[in-house]
Amino acid sequence: MLTRALPRVSIAHLPTPLEILPRLTVRLGGPELWIKRDDQTGLATGGNKARKLEFLVADALAQEGGCDTLITCGAAQSNHARQTAAAAAKLGLDCWLVLRGSPPSQWSGNLLLDHLLGAHLVWAGDTPPGDRMIAVATQLEGEGRRPYTIPYGGSSPLGAAGYVAALEELLTQCAAYHVQFDYIVLASSSGGTQAGLVVAARALGYSGRIIGVSVDLRSDALRRVLSALATATAGLLGLGMEFAPQDFIVNDDYLGSGYGVVGELERAAIHTLARTEGILLDPVYTGRAFGGLLDMIRRGTFNRGERILFWHTGGTAGLFGYAIPEESECGPRRVC
Repeated sequence: MLTRALPRVSIAHLPTPLEILPRLTVRLGGPELWIKRDDQTGLATGGNKARKLEFLVADALAQEGGCDTLITCGAAQSNHARQTAAAAAKLGLDCWLVLRGSPPSQWSGNLLLDHLLGAHLVWAGDTPPGDRMIAVATQLEGEGRRPYTIPYGGSSPLGAAGYVAALEELLTQCAAYHVQFDYIVLASSSGGTQAGLVVAARALGYSGRIIGVSVDLRSDALRRVLSALATATAGLLGLGMEFAPQDFIVNDDYLGSGYGVVGELERAAIHTLARTEGILLDPVYTGRAFGGLLDMIRRGTFNRGERILFWHTGGTAGLFGYAIPEESECGPRRVC
């Protein structure tokens, strides 16, 4: 394994299922669609951050004296924050979450789970969450605690290593199933998932194209993040590879009204996958990315005979933090 030299704790349910989407493939008339179920990784309803946390938490525990507290930051409905809180609870660590903005009037979705998992919540207000996180760590250190800070989305080289290992897992499954994928499509935001996959693809000779559907950044900005993170990840693993922005495929056509703003694209995608395959998407990441994938299929981006994998990065708990109308243009018998 490319990551064998790195400390790792076993906290995710792996390998995650690899499934074909037969009804949706037929309804769309091709291409053949599959899904990688990283919504099934465990840690309080699952998601892609569990893979990253296996390496990040191992590093935290390996610090001199061992850490006793995990600190990270994110939006109020952060999937990463929720999974970090779950990892901390599982391993007997304290957890502090620095969340953007001010507390809402009602707690639901990921925020409710953060509370149930015993995390301490700090609201950043007008202060950048990263700055507030550093202040919290400094305060805890002054109290004699041993905190370990995890960046937004867990997207450091160590976190991205989780998705280097994930592509190795996928290729093992592909060999067992006798399938190959022409494309992998996923939601891309803080960059760790896509960067890790691309590093592994180059190292292992995977020739399929990996398309990140951006959920918040314009493509040029996200490509710069991805190239820097991938180069650092490859360096961490001793692979001696460098990456440039043009090495990454990013589609920013589906940003809509902005990060976390649910539009008809996301609603239609959520209804479509739920009603054809019984699989739930989240409103911020996978809803937007899968909606983008459906639109690309309609526009003829892919050949009908090709095989596409959608990498489900989780976030289902977020459905309960957003108003997803029961009624929409997607009726119960129509695929939008």
